[in-house]
Parts: sequence; structure tokens; C-alpha cells
Amino acid sequence: MKAFTLTSASRAAGIFTALASALLAGCTSMSPMAATYSQDSLPDAVKVPAGNKVAMQTVGAGLITYECRAKKDMAGQFEWAFVGPDATLSDRSGTKVGKYYGPPATWENMDGSKVTATQVAVAPAGAGNIPYQLVKANPATGSGAMTGVTYIQRVATKGGVAPSSTCDAGSAGSKQTVNYQADYIFWK
Repeated sequence: MKAFTLTSASRAAGIFTALASALLAGCTSMSPMAATYSQDSLPDAVKVPAGNKVAMQTVGAGLITYECRAKKDMAGQFEWAFVGPDATLSDRSGTKVGKYYGPPATWENMDGSKVTATQVAVAPAGAGNIPYQLVKANPATGSGAMTGVTYIQRVATKGGVAPSSTCDAGSAGSKQTVNYQADYIFWK
């Protein structure tokens, strides 16, 4: 009987150890800061200058609104013009940490701090996806996560391009929204 109990306990301990190791490995890969962010695969135009460090990584998911408008200095021609975003910002584990909206383009953390920014550069991100983007942050308002942010990168974009539907004099002024997702990397 004693050997049976020891064998059962040993098996249970082995199974527990294996399960605990698997769970810990899974948790490590989901941790927001487990993987170090690298700019190596990005086009040079949207790389953040040396001396800045990643402060926060988020995933933005939501809508971009476009409006059918006359093209500037092109009488009788129309195009879908970017109006603004409306997205939720989540950390790498999926927890909501803020929102992104505009105009003006504003990233707001749940702690109330927020930042606007000025576009520095864009680079192609593949057919059907809005471009990668680098923006230089203006001084933050409020005190919190956005305080001290110097740059924001938009990378890993999915969707978000202007609608493919007709935009002409008959549809001038109409608005359409498109789904998009992108990673927003905040630097200090």
C-alpha cells in the first residue's frame, strides 16, 4: 500500500510540475513586456531616434471614418478623405488601457493623461492596410502614462484604408467607416 501511495504521489507531482511549467511558459509569452520590441524590420522613415525607450505597447482596434469630398484644386473630382479614428487601446493581454480618437489625433490613457502628436513620416504597410506611421508627441496633458511620451509608432496595421465605393458629386458629404487594427508603440 505504501508503494502505491508513493507511486501515485510521484505521478501526481510529475503531472503538476509539467502543467505548472506549461502554464508559466504560456503566461510568459502573454506578458506585455515579455518580448522586447525591435524596430529592425521597420522602414527607416518610421524608426524612432536613438535615445528613446519603449514605455508602453498597445493594440488599437476600431473604426476610421472617411468623408467623400471634392479634391483640392481639382474641379469636378472627388475622393474619400480621412476624417478621424475611434479606437480602443488595449495592452498585449487584451485589457483596455485607453482610447484613440480625433481630430486632432489623441491617445488617452484610462488614468486621464493624454497626448496629441504631429506626423513625422509614413511608410507602406502592404496592400489593404493603412501605412506605418511615426508621430512626434506634443506635451501630455494630465499626469500619468502619457506624461513624457516623445514618439508614437503605428505598426502592424490591418485594414483601415479608404472605402472602395464610389465617391462623386452625388455622394459628396457622405461618410463611411472602415475597421482597422494597429499596434501603437509609445516611446519616452
